[in-house]
Amino acid sequence: MKLEIKSNNLQEYLNEIPPYIVFNSALIQKQIKAIQAITSHRKVQTKIAFELVRDKIQHSFDINSEIITISANDTLEKKEGICFAKSHLLAALLRGMGIPAGFCYQRVLRKGTIDSGYALHGLNAVYLQDYGWFRLDPRGNKPGVNSAFSVTEEKLAYPIRTELGEVDYPQVFAQPLKSVLESMKNSESCKTLFYNRPESIANS
Repeated sequence: MKLEIKSNNLQEYLNEIPPYIVFNSALIQKQIKAIQAITSHRKVQTKIAFELVRDKIQHSFDINSEIITISANDTLEKKEGICFAKSHLLAALLRGMGIPAGFCYQRVLRKGTIDSGYALHGLNAVYLQDYGWFRLDPRGNKPGVNSAFSVTEEKLAYPIRTELGEVDYPQVFAQPLKSVLESMKNSESCKTLFYNRPESIANS
């Protein structure tokens, strides 16, 4: 897919977005320093950060959690979050290492059938000088879901089925969608958030 970068200013993909994407907290900095202690290679740093968020942060829907995490720091502290929260954490880790990262979305079926309705799914796009922009999906793997690190061929969590009304949006946003943040802030629990998620990027 040809990605549509929403800002021509690369710095916007490096900025903090308080209180959600903050990388100067003690907890985030500790994790960043741990990654940087392993390697100074930007591609390898990106892979380590991606796999950490994908594998070490549990997806709240998968574990039937009631907890809603939104900020990168809270997601890392509680070690859980839905796709949006995990994308916030990955962006914070990468931006904190000087690696531009943005936010991408897909419209997917909630439970695999048209009757179940649609909801947005969140993932990331990353910029590396030698490769340009590419997408990564830190959702977390499970049976039927297998995302992986790749700077060339996309290996995302969900194959988009356009014949079922699903949409793969090409936009790379510098900030999380307001509608996504509002749905997370205004939901009483993770179980209500499952149905409160926006259905598209329209009006966001």
